[in-house]
Amino acid sequence: MFAVGDTVVYPQHGAGRILDLVTQEFQGEQREYFLIRIIHNDMTVQVPVDGLEKAGIRAVMDDEMVAQVLGVLRDDATHMPVNWNRRVRHNTDKIKTGDILEIADVVRNLAIREHERGLSTGEKQMFAKVRRILASEIMCVKGMPEDDALSFLDGILKEVCVNGQSLDGNGR
Repeated sequence: MFAVGDTVVYPQHGAGRILDLVTQEFQGEQREYFLIRIIHNDMTVQVPVDGLEKAGIRAVMDDEMVAQVLGVLRDDATHMPVNWNRRVRHNTDKIKTGDILEIADVVRNLAIREHERGLSTGEKQMFAKVRRILASEIMCVKGMPEDDALSFLDGILKEVCVNGQSLDGNGR
């Protein structure tokens, strides 16, 4: 269970801080909600306390998980569908899981694809979003400003793209 003041991750939005616990009436019943302020964009979301698991709310990753995420980012690209709209659906499904390793996989694959072939408009938007979601969590774990977390992440992605990872997994 989480408490006011805890930092959590909302998979669709990134890391956030629980600001308050409020009670509101919903369909004739009193329900408790956490008010969560998403750190990287100051958006506030309300999530029912009894629906945290369904929404995918989880604790921020720890240092051990950061190491695993960095491993995924530095790994070879995984297979993605050739058709752009199938790729978007494939990546959206991975993001919806809320699994930080799946999100890192999407970030890496999109970075490599952008470097090699370019991205469709939808993929560019997705890449920007998941990059910020991942950076927001790194920012919390490492205690760094958002710009530094984005630069840190971009440095790793540049290294991956320059050092020969490719969409076919064979290097260049």
